[in-house]
Amino acid sequence: MLFFTITFCACESAFAEYLEAWGRNNYGQRNIPDGNDFVAIATGAYHNLALRSDGSLIAWHYNDYSLCNAPAGNDSISIASGDLHNLALKSDGSLVAWGYNYYGQCDVPAGNDFVYIAAGSYHNIAIRSDGSLAAWGGNNHGQCDVPAGNKYIKAAAGTHHSLALKSDGTIVAWGNNSYGQLDVPSGTYIAIAAGVWHSLAIRSDGSLVEWGRNSYKDIFGSGYYKVSARNASETFLFREPFSSFELPEGNDFIAIAAGPNHNLALRSDGSLAAWGYNSDGQCDVPAGDGFVTISAGECHNLALRSKTCTNPIIGDLNGDCKVNCEDITLIIENWLECNLEPPESCY
Repeated sequence: MLFFTITFCACESAFAEYLEAWGRNNYGQRNIPDGNDFVAIATGAYHNLALRSDGSLIAWHYNDYSLCNAPAGNDSISIASGDLHNLALKSDGSLVAWGYNYYGQCDVPAGNDFVYIAAGSYHNIAIRSDGSLAAWGGNNHGQCDVPAGNKYIKAAAGTHHSLALKSDGTIVAWGNNSYGQLDVPSGTYIAIAAGVWHSLAIRSDGSLVEWGRNSYKDIFGSGYYKVSARNASETFLFREPFSSFELPEGNDFIAIAAGPNHNLALRSDGSLAAWGYNSDGQCDVPAGDGFVTISAGECHNLALRSKTCTNPIIGDLNGDCKVNCEDITLIIENWLECNLEPPESCY
């Protein structure tokens, strides 16, 4: 029988976040890769994309149109995914896209002055360093006909409509308005998201507001063409009769993501809320806190979570609550960093 001794010193270290997925898994979109070095995530209809701390990309499972053949290199700083295509922003400010390109969604505009990206079902939006917008891809409803101006700081792309957030907290919307998804409620906002026929935002007070179609109760109720808001002074706003709105209460929301017919929100305490179409458990969020980033696919979700063990295990250096080969790698790296000789094995 082989015995060995583990020795390591308290060198500086930092643990990044782990991936967690739930909902539909028909193409293995919940079969997440190993690692604790992920810094950004994006979800398509049936695939996922992640950015590692070294700037490299990894994509997995549904691989029609070479969706998961991520470009090589370690110079990516931001990512986004549409239904069947991916988009990445490089450190030099240029863009790269791959996957399904029927609508030209992978024909990125030239330039190296981009600072923000968003991907819709079949179109993309990018913000340049001067605050102006660019959009390309499917434009059958004018979703790529961006408004003029140069004060934009965030963007969101749905299926047939688009949203942009200005530096003054106001939202501009354009594209298809069949269900009122462009009729932005008045107010100031800090975050935006877009689904197929609905829009979602966080107000400056941390509360949620949503407008557009209510199919599958993604904004709850029984009718269409409605707006819902919850905060200390406002109850419900609507344009058609409805049975009930049940947006998650509170003013502690810091991030949102919209799937086609469901929504995901992150609270300041690191816990999650989800609502809408729940065919595959996509709204059955994992319990607990520690979540830092969220993304919503068609019927699945992906999140980054900082894991901490309630009952720490000796030898668990990467914080995933178990001892495995990754911990052994970290032990060896500690030896090398601290200029220690690896201990001799004893029998």
